[in-house]
Amino acid sequence: MPGSNSSDARALPDAATALPGASDHLLDMAVHTMPQPGQAAQDLDGATRTARGRWKMLLVLAMCAAPVVASYFTYYVVQPTGRAGYGQLVVDQPALPDLAARNLDGTVARLPALAGQWLLVSVGGGACNSACEQHLYLQRQLRESLGKERDRVDWVWLVDDEAPVPASLQPALRQAAVLRVSAAGIAGWLKPAPGHALAEHLYLVDPMGNWMMRFPADMDMAGAAKAKRDLDRLLRASASWDEPGR
Repeated sequence: MPGSNSSDARALPDAATALPGASDHLLDMAVHTMPQPGQAAQDLDGATRTARGRWKMLLVLAMCAAPVVASYFTYYVVQPTGRAGYGQLVVDQPALPDLAARNLDGTVARLPALAGQWLLVSVGGGACNSACEQHLYLQRQLRESLGKERDRVDWVWLVDDEAPVPASLQPALRQAAVLRVSAAGIAGWLKPAPGHALAEHLYLVDPMGNWMMRFPADMDMAGAAKAKRDLDRLLRASASWDEPGR
């Protein structure tokens, strides 16, 4: 019916005219409430990159430490030669202390400056009795017996008093690092075996500056040959990360 059609037209006005601005309002809501395209993916990518960066950093640190750990594991656990070591392993491996030292010419040095090489260390008074001379001789012979590897090992004599070093001894010490260090300072770092004195041993320090081995007291030539086997094994095991020079 015409009237009915007219009523329907009035009852249902055109949407564009019945709610002015309604379509704009709905469009505005759609724009402001929907997430930006790819935003979630970007957030996820950022978190993933952060996690990957942390894992890479840990991997680099592990790779740096692995050669040192592997060489010590090979020497102390695997024992590739099938023989126990002659030297005694120092469990806590204390680092070179930051002690003042003096060269024989009086110039000042610091003990940590020795780090970066394997160190074969003896301790004794400047007057150097016969036992001290024997240790110095064995140190020199041990180092020389290493052949081309000797440049990876420094011969160190720590003088723990103010007694002058005999002039007759000094020419033989040209290849040695001779440093005066306080007896108390040395005793706070190196320790003898029970019942022995510091001066009775030779001590081995690794290139990182950690005291890691003590050789038996009053070493003789037979003992020195056993000590050389220990040094040979350590130098082979550490060849991948330790090079001559500091």
